[in-house]
Amino acid sequence: QVQLVESGGGSVQTGDSLRLSCTASGRPLSNFAVAWFSQAPGKEREFVAGIAWSGANVQYADAVNDRLTISRDNAKNTVTLKIDNLKPEDTATYYCAATLARGNWVGLHRHEYDRWGQGTQVTVSS
Repeated sequence: QVQLVESGGGSVQTGDSLRLSCTASGRPLSNFAVAWFSQAPGKEREFVAGIAWSGANVQYADAVNDRLTISRDNAKNTVTLKIDNLKPEDTATYYCAATLARGNWVGLHRHEYDRWGQGTQVTVSS
């Protein structure tokens, strides 16, 4: 089984950038499509960004796609999400998710992923 651990969250100011990391253990992450979801208090968990196992296909949520960069380093078993120009509405817990998938597939929905990390909190102050 693969275990996912997120890191890189914290308390920042509006306009700052953060780099969130998802590190896998237990088996190579290279066979998995990986995505990031965010969940603000009282709201549903939402898709933020995803990347195919090959890295050739990346998908971003429309509302924030100009501020996001997702990448992966399969040799380090890590997927990274960089968020630029952070805004107070970005405040949420960010979760890494993975599922076995070959090719260029990237899921956009929570139910398509079956491995989840515990989340990392991002708080943006104005």
